[in-house]
Amino acid sequence: PLVESGGGLVQPGGSLRLSCDASGFRFSDYTANWYRQVPGQERELVAKITSRFATNYADSVLGRFTISRDNAQKTLYLQMSSLKLEDTAVYYCNLESEYTYYTAWGQGIQVTVSS
Repeated sequence: PLVESGGGLVQPGGSLRLSCDASGFRFSDYTANWYRQVPGQERELVAKITSRFATNYADSVLGRFTISRDNAQKTLYLQMSSLKLEDTAVYYCNLESEYTYYTAWGQGIQVTVSS
């Protein structure tokens, strides 16, 4: 399974770093993504990093969030800075195989931005 960690409560303007343990996977074969979901809304893609380390971000987080990966440690990261109230959501780690249609999801972790 994928296991997220690092979520919690933070004040506006603060920072958090999410981690996703992908030790059960051939991690380097996957594109890795962070999604988030607010109750009543669709899950949205926040950031993506391919096996070749190409990255893409949602416009709403561009310049504030940084996605990275450590293939040796089989870990995905999301560094979140300048957090806003609207970043409050459950954040999910996702892997997409670059060779098959296989995809895997973490259980999600809550990030709450509040004063």
